[in-house]
Amino acid sequence: MTVDSVRGWVAAARRVVVLTGAGISTESGIPDFRGPDGVWTRDPEAEKLSDIRHYLGDPAVRRRAWQKRLTAPAWQARPNAGHAALVELERRGALHALITQNIDGLHQKAGSSPDKVIEVHGTMHEVVCRGCARRGPMLPVLERVRAGEEDPACAHCGGILKSATILFGEGLEPGVMERALRAAEAADLLLAVGSSLQVYPVAGAVPAAKRAGARLVIVNAEPTPFDDLANAVLRGSIGEILPRLVA
Repeated sequence: MTVDSVRGWVAAARRVVVLTGAGISTESGIPDFRGPDGVWTRDPEAEKLSDIRHYLGDPAVRRRAWQKRLTAPAWQARPNAGHAALVELERRGALHALITQNIDGLHQKAGSSPDKVIEVHGTMHEVVCRGCARRGPMLPVLERVRAGEEDPACAHCGGILKSATILFGEGLEPGVMERALRAAEAADLLLAVGSSLQVYPVAGAVPAAKRAGARLVIVNAEPTPFDDLANAVLRGSIGEILPRLVA
């Protein structure tokens, strides 16, 4: 299938559900984790920063994690043409939901309605305390790190603070995955963009949508486990393909 032929499916769809992964943000300068030049590929030890057991049990891991947060490319990143194309899809009234594995907030920054975006892995723009469960904005805590606090504690209870993202070993926020699966099952077209489709439970949204009768279109640079299930697989730049799909 070509982009031009798939464009007709998108134009005819009334309930498009989009599932995005790290690939849509790499063109904004945010490296993925598992790709050829991914964060964990280049620095396998960095994976410990995303494991709740290491994060809670080792102050050195937390100190390194806070330094990584200070310099994260996502703070300077800007939405790209792929993000903008999904905003256009919503403006046309065709976007039912936008399920994202990304924590960078670029969909909302591009103009996607927050009530359409389902952040299954949380957000880097907030912190949460492991002691009292209070949440708050990330930037004031980063200012404390810049001022010299290597492992800032919760100002309310003294507990361990972490980014409000889901680390390995943590459960998803209650209700988030259920909302994502309900959206996928309501789709007449599921567009999976920039995701390896290897991380569960979110990858389960793909077969769920297909079982419910949706067309499946995958846009990804590398093969995924669901390519054989897809009605179309498109390879290439997401920033070029998505604008053409919704044109």
